[in-house]
Formats: sequence, structure tokens, C-alpha cells
Amino acid sequence: MLRLEDFISFIQEQKLFADKNRLLLAVSGGVDSVVLCHLCRNAGFDFMIAHCNFQLRGPESERDEQFVKALADHYAVPFLLKRFDTQNEAWELKKSVEETARELRYAWFRQILEGEVPIPSGQPAPDLVLTAHHADDNIETVLMNFFRGTGIKGLRGMQPRQNKLIRPLLFARKKELEAYAREHQLDYVTDSSNAAEIFTRNFFRNTLIPRVKEYFPAAEENILQNISRWGEAEILYQEAVEGHKRKLMEQRGDEYHIPVLKLKKSVPLVTLVYEIIKDFGFSAPQVQEVIALLDRESGKYIRSATHRIIRHRNWLIIAPIENKAAEMVIIDGEGNWDYPGGTLHLEKLSSPKISTSNQMATLSAGRIHFPLVLRKWKKGDYFYPLGLKKKKKVSRFLIDQKLSLSDKEKIWVLEMDQKIIWILGQRIDDRFKVLDTTQEVLKITIG
Repeated sequence: MLRLEDFISFIQEQKLFADKNRLLLAVSGGVDSVVLCHLCRNAGFDFMIAHCNFQLRGPESERDEQFVKALADHYAVPFLLKRFDTQNEAWELKKSVEETARELRYAWFRQILEGEVPIPSGQPAPDLVLTAHHADDNIETVLMNFFRGTGIKGLRGMQPRQNKLIRPLLFARKKELEAYAREHQLDYVTDSSNAAEIFTRNFFRNTLIPRVKEYFPAAEENILQNISRWGEAEILYQEAVEGHKRKLMEQRGDEYHIPVLKLKKSVPLVTLVYEIIKDFGFSAPQVQEVIALLDRESGKYIRSATHRIIRHRNWLIIAPIENKAAEMVIIDGEGNWDYPGGTLHLEKLSSPKISTSNQMATLSAGRIHFPLVLRKWKKGDYFYPLGLKKKKKVSRFLIDQKLSLSDKEKIWVLEMDQKIIWILGQRIDDRFKVLDTTQEVLKITIG
């Protein structure tokens, strides 16, 4: 039997929140959230109620909204309501209604916590969000994660606290919440969509788990016990993974460099590769592509939505995909000019002193006139490298400099009248070098 003492004890043992915290209770009107409200009131917690109307069940959705508003009035606490056009949102996002509703719900909760949603009576924003997820929900979550292939992290299920999201009923079974509601004569509403098999969770709840229990009656209790063990195992697992990452991954700016031979000798290779690449938008099926990349020639790569993994000589390089916006800047005089790679500072000097720094170019000012064009290099570009009297393709020049693919893509050129006068950070064009007869120098510095 669920008791108030059990509820308070779980919160204290898990260090979920303090008595002084202002709480936002996510209330649907079902038995779980109604019991959560009753427990929080009897525990003396300071809370307000938020309700999402996803407008998916016609009059039933309106009934739930009115019920939760009446519940807030009963407890004399602030009531926050948000109506969503969930069907249209799902269509635009090309996601399931179930996933869309979840994303909309938690996005609104974040706005409330961040003070972007006015609180009735001018009260301050809450500190934490409480949901009424219980042990049965966690069983379903673990099973869904198992079939999705989320790895050991998914097998530990939902946690009692995840940043500012609190689940203080994870210790309780659904039948205990229903018994509590009967004992305290609590009214609640029933969501008819809970029986609809079109929702993934309902399939697990209403079909899969009951069938499994026909063969393994203690299946649910066993899963709950395993959740605790898997949670502890995941801690040890992450410690081991982070240790391997520290030995393998070298951060250089916004890139990560991994020695190929060292990675190939790592055990277990498949698991380590997955743990390395998953934070950069790569999926589990791409693990074998990365492993194959270890034996490919330099310049080959695979990509996710945000990053690429590039084979460059004896390294794998994880590099963000460059933003193609704002790849040209027109420079029409001296001063500072910002571009995505930094800032160029141009000034004319009477001294003909020549720079030896890659971050600075000294050019014969008499041979240069504005405007200049600062842009990314492209295929077909050529210039006359300093010290040479014949032209050379920029692509060939960058290969000779042994730059990686990601480094090549960061290269900018400065041109005048469609002639490249400087490959930034690399080499000036011989036609614009400072001579003994030069009277004025244009100094260009990368800042």
C-alpha cells in the first residue's frame, strides 16, 4: 500500500528536491497525476499545476482540461494551460503524434521554468517539473529502449531526477496508485487513447507485457530489479568508456583527432567506436562504416547531419560540417573586416619590412587596389606561389602542404580582379610581393 511516508522517504533518499523548492506538477487528470497532486499537498510542498491540451480527442480533451482546472481551484494553486495543434505540428515535423506531443510538452515546461510564461497572481517561476511516471512506466520504457537498441544507458530506464525534471513516483506500481486513489476517494479522468494500439507504449502495456507474463509471471518484478543493477553497471561502463576516450581522442579546436593504429588495437572495438561517434550525430549502423574507414585511403569520410569522420593519413578526424553561409566578404578599404574565420586587419605602411608569419601578409601596396574579395577557395583556383614563376592550382598546393580535408575546407583566399593575392595562413602570390623598389606596403593580419 502506498503511503505518504514512502513518498517523502523516496524524495529524501534520492535527494530530488528541498522543501523550499517551487514545483510545477504536470497533470493530465489521470489517476497517476491526481495522486501526485494529493501527495504533494499532504506533504506540504509549494506547487502549481500545468496541463497540456493536445486537442487529439475532441470533447474528451476539453473534459480533461476542465477537470484539471477544477483540481487546481480545489487546491487553490496557480493553473497553467497550453493548447497545442498537435496533428499539424506532427505533420510539419514529419514525426509521430506521440513523439510530437512529448516534445511540445517538455519544450513548454522549459519555457515555464525559464520564466518565459507568466505565472498567475504574479508568482515567481517554478524551480522544477514533477511528472507522475511510475514503476510500470519504467518497465515499458526499458523494454522499448531494448528494442530500439539504445544500449546499456537505455536499460537503466527513466531516472528519478534528470536535470530539472523530477519523477518522484518511480518507486510505486500502478496498482498502488489506483489503490491510493480509492482509499482517499480521489476523482480522476480516464484517457480512452490508453487502449489504442497505434501508440507504441500502449502496445507494450496492453499486448506485449501481458503475453510475456503468461510465460514469465514475475517478468515485471525482474525488470524492476534489473533496472537498479543496470543503473549501477552503467556507471562502471561509463567510467571505462571515458577512460578509453581520454587515451584515444585529442581535441584540436573544434575537431577531435584519433590515431588509427591505436583505435584498431582497442578492445572492444565496436562498442568503443559507437560510444565515440554517437555524440556527433552518428547512428549505431554507421559503426561498421567507421571501422571500414580505418583501412581506407586518406581523404575518405562518412558524415552525419552535423559532423564528418575523415581518414587523414594516420588519423581519424571528427570535424563539424562547415556552415556554407556568408562565404564571401567585399573589402573596400583599410581597417578591420570580419569573416567566419576571424578578422582581417588591413593597413598601409611606408616601411617595406617583409613578414615571415603565416598569420600576416606584406604586399606591395602599389600593385593592389580596392575592392578585394575574401572568399573560400574553390576547385579551379590557381595562383603563383611566392618564389615560383609559374602558376599552381590551389588544390595541388594544399595537398603539398599536407593539410587534412577539414583543414582544406577552412582555407580562405583574398583576391583582386580575379587574381588570388594571398591564401590566408599559407602563402602570398609572387606577383604581389614586396620588392626593393617598393615604397608602400599593405600589411594584412589575421586576428
